[in-house]
Amino acid sequence: MDRRDFLKTALKITGLTLIGKNAIAKDSSVYSTGNLANRKNWEKYESIKKEEISPKEPYAVLVDLTKCIGCRRCEWACNEWNKNPNRPLKEFEESKDRKPSVFDRIRRTHAGQFTVVNRFYDGQKPVYVKKQCMHCAEPACEASCFVAAFKKTPHGAVLYSPSLCVGCRYCMIACPFDIPAYEYYDPITPQITKCTMCFDRITEGKVPACVEICSADVMKFGPRSEMLKLAHETINNNPERYIKHVYGEHEAGGTNWLYISGVPFEKLGFPKLDKTPIPEYSKNFLFTVKVLEIVAAAPLVWGAYYMISRNKKKKDESHEK
Repeated sequence: MDRRDFLKTALKITGLTLIGKNAIAKDSSVYSTGNLANRKNWEKYESIKKEEISPKEPYAVLVDLTKCIGCRRCEWACNEWNKNPNRPLKEFEESKDRKPSVFDRIRRTHAGQFTVVNRFYDGQKPVYVKKQCMHCAEPACEASCFVAAFKKTPHGAVLYSPSLCVGCRYCMIACPFDIPAYEYYDPITPQITKCTMCFDRITEGKVPACVEICSADVMKFGPRSEMLKLAHETINNNPERYIKHVYGEHEAGGTNWLYISGVPFEKLGFPKLDKTPIPEYSKNFLFTVKVLEIVAAAPLVWGAYYMISRNKKKKDESHEK
């Protein structure tokens, strides 16, 4: 590359960077602003791992959809704790009755918001559904990541390291719940963002921020076996109120967020999944990809070196003529 080509390339990168940041700045809530929550929680996990401190069993959150009133206080608390773009709490609470409403469309989590509440209808009755990372027992994101940027912790949370990530976004394709989001705020160092299950809080004996703020008693936090027991007891004691299904007990091999409902889950946007962990479907393919990476790496590097050398030689010869 000569000096002219170098300057052209540098200007292109600079231009793309500026365009990207200006475009992104129009809606910072979508693209976030360089969120540090995932990085911070990964670092906390690394420090705890050295001390070999682990709970006896992983934690879980039990969500009772029959109790949710759609106030979205959980969204506000999540933004506040994770330092995502936020607005006054009152705006979240009042949004339910506004027209047009935030509930007019089904939303997904994104880089600047790790949890969202959507509204569905059972006849005329609204049903509010909180959505966030399900923290799978055998995470598809972790299995799809060839640089080990995801980690299922003994606490139940699935964490992500921006430092290890290479930006391939296989995790976004692999997740059956459509959760990992890609942050484009900084085009040079983008990252995946997602719910951390408030790992930094639960390792200090606290409950996740969304659980703490919920005034409708929608969510319970505790060891997964206890949450499952509570879920089945609640259903069995109120058969007229709930369908006989604890979502997350078995789906995709089990998750650390569990739901009970009075409406079939497929009517509430939950994917219909069997008991097989997603990595069971993809492990053969991913193994092949890793083998190809190892086997093909040397020939590709040699091929690139050969082509560059040959082009350089041709160029030198043409200059000499």
